[in-house]
Amino acid sequence: MTTAIATACLSVLVLLSACSSDAGPRSATAQPTVVIIGDSLSTGHGTSPDDAWPHLVENDPGFQQFQATIVNAAHDGSGYVSVGEDGSTFGSQVDTAVTDQTRLVLFFGSENDMGTAPGETEAAASRAFASVKSRAPQADILVVGPPSYTSSPEAERLDVRNQDRAAALKAGADFVDPIDLGWIMDDAADLIGPDGDHPSAAGQQYLQAKMEALIGPRIQQASPGSPPFAG
Repeated sequence: MTTAIATACLSVLVLLSACSSDAGPRSATAQPTVVIIGDSLSTGHGTSPDDAWPHLVENDPGFQQFQATIVNAAHDGSGYVSVGEDGSTFGSQVDTAVTDQTRLVLFFGSENDMGTAPGETEAAASRAFASVKSRAPQADILVVGPPSYTSSPEAERLDVRNQDRAAALKAGADFVDPIDLGWIMDDAADLIGPDGDHPSAAGQQYLQAKMEALIGPRIQQASPGSPPFAG
């Protein structure tokens, strides 16, 4: 009986020790996660996944100092409303990729929503932003609208931009407008590939620089004590 009791007690102690050592390091080493929600501008379509700007950002030494992780949930053809590859929308990307470890969700695009019914994109964007807040209450939301490669964008593109911005403002999210900022417009011949729609390797590097300037300060806030971002 004494031996049996001693064995049982030892087993309990081993289990408690294992649980303690398992839980401790996980919480101590948890690092912020950045989730990219997007379309083919973020997948490397026309180049390769290794050339895609999210991959370039994650492998930049300036970003790696934060020991953060980038989860690129983007799928070709997706939008807030538009259903892309594997049935993906921006909302479904949120549902599959955002967790309570997420500290920043960056939405980029999408021109794929051009031609949707009035107000449909804004409503879908609002639902996606609400889902982020439910899944990751501590996460920042950064919304980057669709870019234009000319200084005279189509009315439908501007409408998508306006709906994205309206939904972002209602959600209290930051909105960045590549159209107003003139992204790509002045050098589209070099930054856009032969298909006239997707970034070239140089274009992905251009987007890397733009996105790093947006991501860096925000992820730094989620990593107290980190040195200033130098992307």
